[in-house]
Amino acid sequence: MRTIFVIAAVMLMGCANVAAQQPQAACAGPEYRQMDFWVGVWDARWDASPGTPAGNGTNTITRTLDGCVIQEDFDGGPATGNLIGRSMSMYHAPLQRWRQTWVDNQGGYFALTGGPVGQGFVLENTRLSESAPYLRMVYEDITANAFTWRWQRSADQGATWTDSWVIHYTRRQE
Repeated sequence: MRTIFVIAAVMLMGCANVAAQQPQAACAGPEYRQMDFWVGVWDARWDASPGTPAGNGTNTITRTLDGCVIQEDFDGGPATGNLIGRSMSMYHAPLQRWRQTWVDNQGGYFALTGGPVGQGFVLENTRLSESAPYLRMVYEDITANAFTWRWQRSADQGATWTDSWVIHYTRRQE
């Protein structure tokens, strides 16, 4: 009986030791949660001019690949020529920055890099040539159930920015 007790104790200590040695899960640090505000199902609305509605769509944002990647599925509806887009975003630890790749059904492709700025979040395009435009997306006025997203362009190498598209997001209440 004593032998069984000793064997059981040794096995339990071995299991506890193995559990203690498990590496921290990938993508577990707080920096990997910086875009969690975005995760959810969103109703998107944009105006032709302030107060003049131009269109609406939906955006579904989920975590995938063991929580390491944020996947975006955007449907702009008829007002955008039925733009359907998808992005994959993740925190890239070696750069200590977020990276996003966007592709869509109209031939669009953007590679963006960025992270938190003040109370918002900014991702700027990776310019593949000197003639490529300066573009960025800005997430601002972030609350639990709403935020504003701006697609901006700069004609002066990032000194000033002009809105090309502003979308007001409201979290869909399920």
